[in-house]
Order: sequence, then structure tokens, then C-alpha cells
Amino acid sequence: MEANKCIECSIVNCKHHAQSVNYCTLDKIKVGTHEANPTDKQCTDCDSFDLK
Repeated sequence: MEANKCIECSIVNCKHHAQSVNYCTLDKIKVGTHEANPTDKQCTDCDSFDLK
């Protein structure tokens, strides 16, 4: 799949990672949280992540 230059990503073990460059191949992603009240970056998650 083609890299989406609008979505940077460095998670190489995700099946949507572009592999040769640090971008996602999805058209869009969903960002979520695992916290009831997220207060910083570490509280957020890429809900589009799928293990390769």
C-alpha cells in the first residue's frame, strides 16, 4: 500500500506502517484513549493499530 504523507508513524510492527518510510498507509486513523480523563500524550492511543 502507498504511504499517506499526512499521517506520520514510527510503529513498524503495525500492519499499516509503510515499512520503507515512517508513514501510515491508511486514508484515516482513529485516535482514542485508555484513560477516563486523558491529560497528556501518553494517555492517547492509535485505535487503528493492527499487529503485523
